[in-house]
Amino acid sequence: MSVRLTQTVQKGGCAAKISAETLRETLSSLDFGPSNPAVLIDGKHFDDAGIYQITPEIALVQTIDFFTPIVDTPFLFGQIAAANALSDVYAMGGVPKTALAVLAFPLATLDPSIMKEVMEGALSKVKEAKCSLLGGHSIDDDTLKFGLSVTGLVHPKRIWSNQSAQIGDHLILTKPLGTGTLCAGLKNGDYNETQIKDALDSMAMLNDTSGLLDQAETQAIHAATDITGFGILGHGMQLAKASNVSLRLQFQAIPLFERTLESLKAENTTKAHRSNRSYTAAGTFISPELSPESVLTLFDPQTSGGLLLCVAPEHSTQIAQKLATRFPQTKIIGSVISPEEKRIFVHE
Repeated sequence: MSVRLTQTVQKGGCAAKISAETLRETLSSLDFGPSNPAVLIDGKHFDDAGIYQITPEIALVQTIDFFTPIVDTPFLFGQIAAANALSDVYAMGGVPKTALAVLAFPLATLDPSIMKEVMEGALSKVKEAKCSLLGGHSIDDDTLKFGLSVTGLVHPKRIWSNQSAQIGDHLILTKPLGTGTLCAGLKNGDYNETQIKDALDSMAMLNDTSGLLDQAETQAIHAATDITGFGILGHGMQLAKASNVSLRLQFQAIPLFERTLESLKAENTTKAHRSNRSYTAAGTFISPELSPESVLTLFDPQTSGGLLLCVAPEHSTQIAQKLATRFPQTKIIGSVISPEEKRIFVHE
């Protein structure tokens, strides 16, 4: 009988993240050391990756991401974990070049063949990204965990950070919401992998926008972040704070997976739904006309979620249409507005 990986862990994917509140409280007072002019982006603004400038035209993008199984199939778990880690480089406007694997594996309870399948899945995505896996590190642990440390390249003047949104920008989201609740439903036995295939395919899809946009369109993207464990409100709020703006979202425009609302109505939630709500409560306004399950989608912890892009309004429709050729559910979901007391406003 095959092993269901989701049954071997208490929480999976980006829902296993330490809460944003705890991270901010714990890490905000850290001293990152003396200022280095080559460090263009560090951890101060909770951006998706760090940036270190090498030459006037080349900067390194560096990130690491790993988590416990969010699906039952080892090969698919490897694909999703790799796509999720690579996404941080794409979210900075960079191109992944090299990766190192990070693996914790319970040799006492799982067959080593599962380790091989996880690695094969990850390699399929690393190769698709035209990235090179150089090696990695593994330990024998009680719980399976896997991810990548990724290094990419970006031009220092073409970085997409979460600090440069401009008032008037339109907000584009490239993937639907709902991976948190649907994978909770998978773990709870409400769904099998076939029933939530749309979400699993999305999580395994690289957030690679290369070749879709011309130079002017790329430069019209002022800021970006990928939507992962803190949900669209958590990552949106971090972007709004870093850029000193507020965001207005139109809920009806936000794409959702087919079973997202059904799954939330069935109470397939995680601890991250609660911690994301707590983290964003003081900084958001949510229309009271939204249903309870609609509100929960805003806190849903995404794994390998879409890119949230802040785009010059004169280019947004064209950019959204081009992105939709690779990410079919790409939508314009709101706009960037002047900073107000609340960082995010969600209207029906």
